[in-house]
Amino acid sequence: VNTGLSNMLTSLADKNLLALLGLILGAMMAIDMGGPINKAAYVFGSGMLSTAADLVSAGASLWDAAVQACYISMAAVMIGGMVPPMGIALACKLFPKKFTKAERGSAVSNFVMGCSFITEGAIPFAAADPLHVIPCTLVGAGVAGFLSALFKCTLMAPHGGIFVFPVVGNAVMYLVSLVVGTVISAVLLGLLKKKVA
Repeated sequence: VNTGLSNMLTSLADKNLLALLGLILGAMMAIDMGGPINKAAYVFGSGMLSTAADLVSAGASLWDAAVQACYISMAAVMIGGMVPPMGIALACKLFPKKFTKAERGSAVSNFVMGCSFITEGAIPFAAADPLHVIPCTLVGAGVAGFLSALFKCTLMAPHGGIFVFPVVGNAVMYLVSLVVGTVISAVLLGLLKKKVA
């Protein structure tokens, strides 16, 4: 299954369908939050960094379209992984009646984890209410990945969250993409989740 997913993603990159690729990569990062689909997307993104290094070693410019496609892919992967915990943290603040006291208490740690590109902070929320949490975070992450790729944001590092923003290409629009995806997830959570007793 992972090989099939990787082949599909490679095909999209080869056809230069980068916005669609960004959408899919972002959504994959949020669908199981550290599980096999998330890891398939991450492995694809980090593999693209290796491909970019090989292309540059072979004489390609950093600005070559094929090299840029690799960095755009990694950027979409990282932003897709940052949105779920950040969207949940924001939703806890905006819609406190939709979350338990313990869940609200973890909002700050979720925000920090999201900023650090640690998607797993969202897992307890997804486990407690998968039918509402997963679709909401998936949509926000997918939109963030789509916008990131659409704006041709690039990333040359395999991890790091906000701490590697100095090596993000088009960092302002990357931040905009992150904020938009986070807000979408938070608003959807506020609309779809039921109030807790």
